[in-house]
Amino acid sequence: MESQESTTASFRVAKDDLAEAVSWVARSLPTKGTQPVLTAVLLTADDQGLEIAGFDYETSNRMRISAEINENGSLAVSGRLLKNITSVLPNKPVDVQVESGSLVIACGASRFEIPLIPTDDYPQLPKLPELTGRIDPALFSSAVTQVAAAAGRDDALPMLTGVCMEIKGKEVTLAATDRFRLALRKFEWECSDESTTARLLIPAKTLLENAKSLDSSINDPVDVHIGAGEEVGKDGLFGVHTEDRETTTRMLDAEFPNINPLLPKSHTSMAIINIASLQEALRRVSLLAENGAQIRMEFSEGQVILAASSSKEGHAEETLPCVYSGNEDLLIAFNPGYLKDGLGVIRGDNVVFGFNEPSRPAILIPEPEQMPEQNNEGVFDSPQTDFTYLLMPVRLPG
Repeated sequence: MESQESTTASFRVAKDDLAEAVSWVARSLPTKGTQPVLTAVLLTADDQGLEIAGFDYETSNRMRISAEINENGSLAVSGRLLKNITSVLPNKPVDVQVESGSLVIACGASRFEIPLIPTDDYPQLPKLPELTGRIDPALFSSAVTQVAAAAGRDDALPMLTGVCMEIKGKEVTLAATDRFRLALRKFEWECSDESTTARLLIPAKTLLENAKSLDSSINDPVDVHIGAGEEVGKDGLFGVHTEDRETTTRMLDAEFPNINPLLPKSHTSMAIINIASLQEALRRVSLLAENGAQIRMEFSEGQVILAASSSKEGHAEETLPCVYSGNEDLLIAFNPGYLKDGLGVIRGDNVVFGFNEPSRPAILIPEPEQMPEQNNEGVFDSPQTDFTYLLMPVRLPG
């Protein structure tokens, strides 16, 4: 990799613009590390304005903002320290320059001098691969948020810490699972080449951070770039670019499990419940779920009873109205945290549950325009939907 030359720079910039850019770039930098240079943000002043960047060999972030440039150059300082300083500066123009080997930040009556970090060993920032597709920012943010809720957090199982992105031309499927729940989201995008097919595994944490950083003021489509290069090795590179922001991350070198056999094609019973009411009842009843172990849901015609017990603190239950269809009543139990996560990413007023047996996974989906009818075999076909949350039940005592 090429090295960055240590130079100087001098510029004036709006406080809010600088604070937002530094905070966005520094969010994924390590706070500690064997190489101090990887905890730094790189500030580059040129004729196009000011670029703030960070790279730790896995994820790169860069953002460009407007600035009055007095002297071109680049320099590196602690990302954590610069983030803390810029977040508390008064709302006045910020003057930045180098004096005697330190970065001097002056804003109103405030003045800070912080040490520079040598840029000789700063890694060359990766370049975006070729453009693969474009997607509406609101759709991108919603889809990623829905799926990432089910991703694993155990680094010992890297194949479960990612979001699997399967591309078939203009059709995209996102999926994630931690073995206890699974989320699947389908959507269409503008594909650069409709013959493109790919199956990728992207770190869920990075993808979710990108989705959350897209605010309502962003109108341009999100550009997605996928490829490989010498600087990233065989793992390949996933890049996202929108307006003045750009992120790249190494894709995970792991095999995402085959989830298709897990998705039920039919159900012996189904229920429709208002999401807000269920969330509120779940919040109350789960107070007595011992160690957060389980919430029992007993479905019968017209109602569902939520119940939880604690050997030391007693018993709680609440009855909610619901539309329940099935040949017999059903008692099933779930981890309350996983159930809350699923309800939190269902879009719409009502959630539809699809069941087979109390020991087999249930699905949670948004209420479709038309519910399936019970067929001659006494089962319901799984409704067509762009989002499915599959949840493993908890074994009931006995």
